[in-house]
Amino acid sequence: MAIAGVLILVVGGAVVRNQVKVRNGRVARAEVKQRQHPVRPEGADVVSRRKALFDLLRPVALRNCELQRFGEANDGGYLMCRNLLQDVEVAYSYGIGGYDKWGCDISKALDVTVHQYDCFNPKQPACYFGDTVFHTECVAGTAATMDGRVFDTVQNQMVRNGDGARRLVWKIDVEGAEWKSLLTIPTDILERTDQMAVEFHWAEDADHRWQDDPDYLAVIRRLTQFFEVAHIHFNNASCVADLSPFPSFAYEVLFVSKRVAVVDPDRGAGGIHPLDAPNNSSLPECQVVGR
Repeated sequence: MAIAGVLILVVGGAVVRNQVKVRNGRVARAEVKQRQHPVRPEGADVVSRRKALFDLLRPVALRNCELQRFGEANDGGYLMCRNLLQDVEVAYSYGIGGYDKWGCDISKALDVTVHQYDCFNPKQPACYFGDTVFHTECVAGTAATMDGRVFDTVQNQMVRNGDGARRLVWKIDVEGAEWKSLLTIPTDILERTDQMAVEFHWAEDADHRWQDDPDYLAVIRRLTQFFEVAHIHFNNASCVADLSPFPSFAYEVLFVSKRVAVVDPDRGAGGIHPLDAPNNSSLPECQVVGR
């Protein structure tokens, strides 16, 4: 048992260490407006995996979804089905960065508590007339402490807050840590989640080549067992030319529980929605028409 415990600590530490490295790397490159990668030919297996992931993320049209924007006017704003949130009892907002209009909007609109998590920026956002609780902690696929920062799993955090059985809505934008966090999440949490907005981030290797991690497909395949993909928006601050068919290495996806979603098989998802907005208003968009 002692050996197993050491192994868990070592593996967990490695996972969190990588998340810290990814986050710090993205911050260091934040001033680069458009990522310029050399377009290199990819093998058939890579092309196939990327297409499979892209196809899984193809939105469907919902008959009973009235989209509304919650959060900032640009980066930090997410489209949610406003009329399908009435049974939500608590909300979670992962990845704050010193501001969280999404969490404040959700709290005031639904009259629920929103738990906010960020261990990189200790600034607690103000939310007048809302109920938000800030935690200087990050989310990860395993519990660990790295460079003085605390990481824990979604399950541990929700149980600790007394939310082990409540209906949920949550947003997660954590610079790549979302993959491991979602891969290890228990089924009961997914079953209790009415809606979830996730910004996914594609990771790079040391040679600045995009990593086609098997976790990507595994995560999306698992999520689509419980959710319909109701909307996707590609982050225009992350547009690239070498990740086809993806136009961007970061993209926001709205997942709506199959418990509440009613799919309309007779129409498409409609492509870009009027409430969509560029994450960075000074850069051109790179949306995919018909997505």
